[in-house]
Amino acid sequence: MIKTLMTVGATLAIVTALSSAQTPQRAPDPRSRGGGDCRDNPYNCADAPNPLPAPATIWIEEMTWMDVRDALAAGKTTAIIPTGGMEPNGPWLVTGKHNYVLRINCDAIARKLGNALCAPIVEFVPEGRIDPPGGHMRSAGTISLREETFQALLTDVAHSLKMHGFRNIIFIGDSGGNQNGQKAVADKLTAQFAGSAFVATIPGYYTAPPGTPNVLRTLGVTKEGMPDDGLHDSPGITLNMLLADPDSVRWDARVKAKKATINGVDISNLKRSQEWARAIVEARANRTVELIKEAIAEKKSS
Repeated sequence: MIKTLMTVGATLAIVTALSSAQTPQRAPDPRSRGGGDCRDNPYNCADAPNPLPAPATIWIEEMTWMDVRDALAAGKTTAIIPTGGMEPNGPWLVTGKHNYVLRINCDAIARKLGNALCAPIVEFVPEGRIDPPGGHMRSAGTISLREETFQALLTDVAHSLKMHGFRNIIFIGDSGGNQNGQKAVADKLTAQFAGSAFVATIPGYYTAPPGTPNVLRTLGVTKEGMPDDGLHDSPGITLNMLLADPDSVRWDARVKAKKATINGVDISNLKRSQEWARAIVEARANRTVELIKEAIAEKKSS
């Protein structure tokens, strides 16, 4: 009985294989996009009209492939790649501090540029030796990448964007450890692309150039002689995060526990704090936009 079943099974396998071999396989249709075959649905065709209006977002991950295609055709050929991190930031700020900041800042920068979209935030970056732990890796919740992993990731993201038609690809890093890797990748890819696309990093996004106005000082929120809590935290970064999500700075819990201050700045008034935060984001976005324009103009003139 077992021998008979095995024979039947083998026969069926042979018949199935022969049947598959006799079924002609369709050659790929070069018009196909969107994950499907153009011949199966017209929405899978490269030139299919978008059935929906353009979305209000500037985040590529929140767009359909048609939305991105149409944005490129409309001139949005600058892509910003924001890099954040997962690290300890004292008792009040969540480990994704840099990623929360970038949710607000990349959006503001892209909208002010007018011809730009934001790639998804690169949330994992070099934070210290993994084993044995070094740097921020000594604190629970940190996720670190090896430098070569980080640069390989940036290379593939930027190259992907270039292949879709983005001509200016810009790195902005919200952490100090991101800067050297971004520059190395930008220099390498700009040379590799040989004029077909320009890749740059903007260190002035992270570290304001000399002479840049201090927004909180100008508003009278901070002044010389104020206390320093000695934490990996500051009023500027706390306010920037608070605008993205008050819970990312544990605002409600801190107010209830009477801990809603950082370096002498009281953030317990949410409306007032958000006004300060908007001023910080506005100034940082304006500065970064000008630096991006300068980098692109310099490259074009070289």
